[in-house]
Amino acid sequence: MFQDNSPLAERMRPSTLDALIGQEHLVGAKGILRRSIEASRVPSMILWGPPGTGKTTMANIIANQVKMPFHTLSAISSGVKDVREVIGGIRAGSKAILFIDEIHRFNKSQQDALLGAVEKGTITLIGATTENPSFEVNAALLSRCQVYTLNHLSKDHLLKIVQQALAEDVEMKKLTVELKETEALFNLSGGDARKLLNLFELVVKSDEAQEQIVLTDEKVIAVAQRKTVLYDKQGEMHYDIISAFIKSIRGSDPNAAVYYLARMIEGGEDVKFIARRLVILASEDIGNANPTALVMATTTFQAVNVIGYPESRIILSQCVTYLASSPKSNASYMAINQAQRLVSQTGDLPVPMPIRNAPTKLMKDQGYGKGYKYAHDYPGSFAPMEFLPDEIKETKFYDPGKNPREEELRKFLRNRWKEKYGY
Repeated sequence: MFQDNSPLAERMRPSTLDALIGQEHLVGAKGILRRSIEASRVPSMILWGPPGTGKTTMANIIANQVKMPFHTLSAISSGVKDVREVIGGIRAGSKAILFIDEIHRFNKSQQDALLGAVEKGTITLIGATTENPSFEVNAALLSRCQVYTLNHLSKDHLLKIVQQALAEDVEMKKLTVELKETEALFNLSGGDARKLLNLFELVVKSDEAQEQIVLTDEKVIAVAQRKTVLYDKQGEMHYDIISAFIKSIRGSDPNAAVYYLARMIEGGEDVKFIARRLVILASEDIGNANPTALVMATTTFQAVNVIGYPESRIILSQCVTYLASSPKSNASYMAINQAQRLVSQTGDLPVPMPIRNAPTKLMKDQGYGKGYKYAHDYPGSFAPMEFLPDEIKETKFYDPGKNPREEELRKFLRNRWKEKYGY
């Protein structure tokens, strides 16, 4: 019988970077975060990744490594008062690490309460989130933190974690366990190390009276008391399904798209996640070929947040089938990509004098705004001018797609800029 009643996942929680399995890009031998930790120069950070990938463990390891006082709060049960109590309890001139789990659940005022202490260096903030921090963490706090992305654990990682438990855990070493089949164990854990170890322990405990415990898929499923899931919100299948979903819409197949939508709905996917991806796709893959697509997707995002499951499935289906059946263009997406590349290459080029703002007499005297042609004073509300900096003049970023709507835009632009941009 097991003498230690604490969960296997807790008993096996790594205490050093070398014991942590996965996230090699961050804490491996050449990991960017490892170098900071070993040099005791840890910045405030947001750890973003699926559940069970090591966010809390990493925060504890960092605190142990840099020998700083460690405070932890959960955004589910804590508020501004708790944040201020922690900050107020730090002695003048000293520093501490504050770990906030599920920081995306903090509202704006709660996040704002952290700003001053982070900026002054009183606390080194480590926030953990499963949600995209670009959407869930306010810009002011995000600008003061490094964002490190944790990847979902591969099957090789999961196997190493189980083998590590068998080799190192005191309770597990008392048993003889054969890993005959592991597919069900890995699928049910969905890439979550905590869920993996707790399910593994549950299966082993159910058979611990045997001299030799043989792990099979059938045994795992029987103990878990449910079928192997085909979709898991946090596992590898999650990424495969969302990829198939997006590519089906991009490929104009509403039947495949609504099928993968159903897979996500049945798997309990976050309705905001699905709707957010539709808004992005509406611009990236449809764009000006059908401008109504973005309106439709944005309205869908707003609607499903109000409605929720199960009725929101109808709204999602309407939007998905509409987007899949729309003409496609990535011209706007390609235009901003090209423009950003050129900006990174050319830097801050001077804005042409005629289109500069001239709010003061001095600026007007210096030539700001001189020569500007107000378009509405000219026939067709168009007056040919140079709007780009001289160094990149006549550079064409936007090339309308070959679809009826954008052909109209091409015709419009050709009538005005044919000689300059070659429309």
